[in-house]
Amino acid sequence: MNREKFGTDIGMRRCAVMIMGRGAVLGLFFGVKGCLPGNGKECSLGLVLAVLGMKRGIVLGMVRGAILGLDFGMKGCLSRHGKGCSLGLFLAILGMKLEQRRAHERASATVSNPRNMDREEQEVVQTLLVPISEENGLEVPNKGFRRLEIVEEVKKQLWLAGPLISVSFLQYCLQVISVMFVGHIGELALSSASMATSFASVTGFSLLTGMGSALDTLCGQAYGGKQYNMLGTYMQRAMFVLLLVSVPVAFIWANTEYILIGLGQDPDISKGAGLYARYMIPMLFSYGLLQCLVRFLQAQNIVFPMMIISGVTTLLHFPICWILVFKSGLGNRGAAMANSLSYWINVLLLALYVKYSTACKKTWTGFSKEALHDVPNFLRLAIPSAVMVCLEFWSFEMILLMSGLLPNPQLETSVLSIILNTCALSFNISFGLGSSGSTRVSNELGAGQSQAARLAVRVVILMATIGGLFLGLTMIILRGTWGYLFSNEEEVVRYVATMMPLLATSNFLDGIQCALSGVVRGCGWQKTGAFVNLGAYYLVGIPFSVFLTFVLHGGGKGLWMGIICALFVQVLSFLLITLRTNWDQEVKQFCKEGYG
Repeated sequence: MNREKFGTDIGMRRCAVMIMGRGAVLGLFFGVKGCLPGNGKECSLGLVLAVLGMKRGIVLGMVRGAILGLDFGMKGCLSRHGKGCSLGLFLAILGMKLEQRRAHERASATVSNPRNMDREEQEVVQTLLVPISEENGLEVPNKGFRRLEIVEEVKKQLWLAGPLISVSFLQYCLQVISVMFVGHIGELALSSASMATSFASVTGFSLLTGMGSALDTLCGQAYGGKQYNMLGTYMQRAMFVLLLVSVPVAFIWANTEYILIGLGQDPDISKGAGLYARYMIPMLFSYGLLQCLVRFLQAQNIVFPMMIISGVTTLLHFPICWILVFKSGLGNRGAAMANSLSYWINVLLLALYVKYSTACKKTWTGFSKEALHDVPNFLRLAIPSAVMVCLEFWSFEMILLMSGLLPNPQLETSVLSIILNTCALSFNISFGLGSSGSTRVSNELGAGQSQAARLAVRVVILMATIGGLFLGLTMIILRGTWGYLFSNEEEVVRYVATMMPLLATSNFLDGIQCALSGVVRGCGWQKTGAFVNLGAYYLVGIPFSVFLTFVLHGGGKGLWMGIICALFVQVLSFLLITLRTNWDQEVKQFCKEGYG
């Protein structure tokens, strides 16, 4: 009896808040009261009134209180009053479902025009509904997402993610293809090209990628807010800044040989890497422009033309490499020149599309002097974005460098190189999903749709989780044979097989991390993201790697377990930030600060 009375006291109060009309309220009251011993007539009367009340009093929403009240009422009826009460409750609930659609149509008119209610109903509304407001410190219950809304959001993100994954993978392949051609020249040329590519990634590509990701916030929100002319302005401003930043980076690349020798690397490999890096300097400037063009189109959901253009560029890269590496006799230098030429072809094709496509008619109106204004405001986002990306990229390179200090450096370095290359391949999938989430969140925030932004966040996290599980399971299944794709040495293959479960775990976490990082970029939280990455990788990840490897003698597994610890802290931090976000407040803050 105490349980039923508790359901009556608490449940009926909440039911009264969400249910309009005397018939429904009295019906549920007598229905629950009739559950008590000896109250069969009141139960029957209550159930009848509940059914009839649904016709007059429209249900505005089924909250937990209403469900709790009906739950206790139903249990009491079924235990004491037989099939008649069961049928009555069934009809009452059925009445709620049948009238739910009409409820939403009449609710707004009824509340906005109190004359549509009689005097007693107005008193109920004033007494029970008025206190539920932000002014009184109470939160209005959020409307749940309908299945149709979720399905539509999933379709939108898949439509974006598929081409963006392809674009990321195809652009990554350009450098891999060049290194593959160099590998047929000789071992020294391969080592030099690999070291130069790694050095270029640390000093240049990660920096430009990070700074360019500021456009995820600016262009995405401007497009969502229908400020179409600002997209072209933001892109030109980003191009100007990234070209300026490329100048000192080019100076660093020109002195790659001396820098690597100063770091204790082999002189012959350093000389070859320096030569390769110098011939890649033209590629540096095209890479920065490419980042701006990709994000400009991505913010407008124009992804299929990018995928096609990237595919064409990759196909052209094969004959370009073959001609410059083998036919021209340039060798190592020819591969670097092929990189530069292919990236410039990609930039040229995208620029022509932006110029002449009707899809960009509103967003590209030509060059403007306005792009040179407000550069400091762009840097406020670009610098934290670069720090956020670089801190993560550099930590993986440090892991590879530390592997050279292990007892069997040749084996450890070879295995970790395979693991890092595999991680880079799977990262393209995660990065594509994160980019789609970033675009959707920024578009909806720019449009002032807080609930749509919240739904986009949930969907991208769900998709990243499912994708991470699928990738992880695939890696575990293929763990015994994956190493043969990179080496014929049985020792290397067996070592790779033992590392694959750890790689599967890290890729699962990295997928969720990429999705949440996309949300961070879409919302403009890059400064917060930079602090999170600093703490996750350099206060947790790298120290744990050193401890597990050199103190507990965990070898290469210890190094990678430190990365897993960093990813776990990163995911947990971003997840807590996202879950605690007030999306209505985000929209208000965006409207207050404006675009950029």
